[in-house]
Amino acid sequence: MVASSRLDHTDATPLNDGDDAHPAPFVVTAPRAAPLPLVIASPHSGRAYPDAFLAMSRLDRAILRRSEDFHVDELLNRVPDLGASLICATFPRIYCDPNREAWELDPTMFSEPLPDGCNSTTARVRAGLGTIPRLSATGVPIYRTRLPFAEARQRIRTCWAPYHAALSALIDAAVAAHGVCLLVDCHSMPGPTGRNAPDFILGDAWGTSCAPAITAAAETALCARGFGTCRNTPYAGGYVTRHYGRPRDGVHTLQVEISRALYMDEARLEKGDGFALIRAMLTGLLRDLAAATERLTRDRATALSS
Repeated sequence: MVASSRLDHTDATPLNDGDDAHPAPFVVTAPRAAPLPLVIASPHSGRAYPDAFLAMSRLDRAILRRSEDFHVDELLNRVPDLGASLICATFPRIYCDPNREAWELDPTMFSEPLPDGCNSTTARVRAGLGTIPRLSATGVPIYRTRLPFAEARQRIRTCWAPYHAALSALIDAAVAAHGVCLLVDCHSMPGPTGRNAPDFILGDAWGTSCAPAITAAAETALCARGFGTCRNTPYAGGYVTRHYGRPRDGVHTLQVEISRALYMDEARLEKGDGFALIRAMLTGLLRDLAAATERLTRDRATALSS
């Protein structure tokens, strides 16, 4: 019986590296210049929809795609030229969300009781947005019927776990090489709905996931380029920000939400006239953040040696 089993770390072990029928769950682009202590991630821009998932869904692909962070991976595709590592998920977040805990699951979605070890009490689960989402971005139920728990296990093992294994390896390599790492987790958000709506929201888990100097550097750089910013409201950072952000250990994590109105036509889901400008601006912003991280490391080393 599934109800009597328990989950442990082996339940989130990557199974394979992908093949023609099942593409790799992520793409990593290595630095094309001298490596910086900078890892850039796009966990929600994946758009490889499995046929089996589409058959399970009561929604068509166009509605399912409304949950994507459209084109964010393409906005970031020049950051390896700076010396940053870039990781992008290829699977859609509506299929499996890597910005959640591994087993953050809604028991109402499944045809049998969930095993011990699942977390079904979070606000995200209650909102229908767990690791395996119940609702689309438009608030509509995704599935025709309840799912077997084996479906969740398979997605977590083949998507969530390999993505996080690769992300952890990139962070560890940066820390080993530089003594510090800045992970910038990049997302998109709907265009502004009010006069003072921000262009960018910077999430540092209310000051706990990265050094204040890094968040301030991002804010300063964006304001200097004429963009409106906000911190932590309504996006303070998800699982990635809170799990990996360990400033005392030299790992700083900042979530960056980008207004889609800046770079795309949200109705047609196509890149807009501002795409090239925002891509160039983001590349410059990340260069500034790498410099801020390196300054922080030098200042710390100086303080320890004095």
